[in-house]
Amino acid sequence: MTHELPPPVQLMGMLFGFAASRAIGVTAELKIADLLKDGAKTSEELAQETGVHARSLYRVLRACASVGVYAEDNEKKFSLTPLAEPLRSDAPGSLRAFAEMIACDWQYQTWAELPYSVKTGKPSFEKVFGMSSFDYFWSNEKAGKVFNDAMTSNSAFSSVAVVNAYDFSPLAKLVDVGGGHGFLLASILAKFSNVKGVLYDTPAIVTEAEKLLKEHDVTDRCETIGGDFFTSVPAGANAYIMKHIIHDWNDEQCITILQNCEKVMAENGKVLVVEMVVPEGNEPSPAKFLDLQMLQFLPGCERTKEEYSVLFDKAGLKLSRIIPTMSPFSIIEGVNKL
Repeated sequence: MTHELPPPVQLMGMLFGFAASRAIGVTAELKIADLLKDGAKTSEELAQETGVHARSLYRVLRACASVGVYAEDNEKKFSLTPLAEPLRSDAPGSLRAFAEMIACDWQYQTWAELPYSVKTGKPSFEKVFGMSSFDYFWSNEKAGKVFNDAMTSNSAFSSVAVVNAYDFSPLAKLVDVGGGHGFLLASILAKFSNVKGVLYDTPAIVTEAEKLLKEHDVTDRCETIGGDFFTSVPAGANAYIMKHIIHDWNDEQCITILQNCEKVMAENGKVLVVEMVVPEGNEPSPAKFLDLQMLQFLPGCERTKEEYSVLFDKAGLKLSRIIPTMSPFSIIEGVNKL
């Protein structure tokens, strides 16, 4: 019979949650999981390969192993576990770069100012760094690379889930609004060979998408267009998909983006928003903590089903259904109001 730990002990574990995240992130930065893919190694062996202090690395790995990320055997060798496998750079849906970002210095500097965001409702990132997070990533090469690599990592993880959860085959033309370098759109087009796509993002971003589109062998069915989704989106598509876009912005900004899609989509068109949906009540969900991330980094937020329904309604759309995926993300489908 399993005995539940006393509340103070459970609470102490939660209070050290930041330590687990930081420790896992350090191993991601050192690419420890990559070094363990062929078998178990001691901390001394890993330290020699990574150029760090062996005893200190052992202490980090021991802590990670205590929460199921890596496992330590009787010979003090560490090996991969199911929770450590996604930290491999070559793992399908790898979260290595995302783990590195979550544990980096500017994350902790921003989270240290959470009280500021709670008091003011404004992003604490701007208080710490004197500019928006997006401006910071554009101007700081190292931070920008960490952020972009993390978003690519997260995109690979969620895109596979989206492609497997939704039937895109009835669509003749799909526009990926704010689609970045095109991983999601390329994945969709690769699976659904009858669909044509348009990758829409800022001119500087879409010009870098050619390599990825070629890798997926979809360049003949994918057009790239640069622009500003707050101003307009390409017209005439059957569906407009936005992954990890709507949660970046406040309600007024989101309504503008959604309205721009609603105005120009084909008859019986659809808007597909890929985001986490916040469950009501006390149900645990990563969306509730990602929402705190958004509170501090951007003007946006994570939203409940009801909040998405209201948002769609104000944009001239009707929330038709929410399709769960094999990930924390859902596909929120909007259609024209009847």
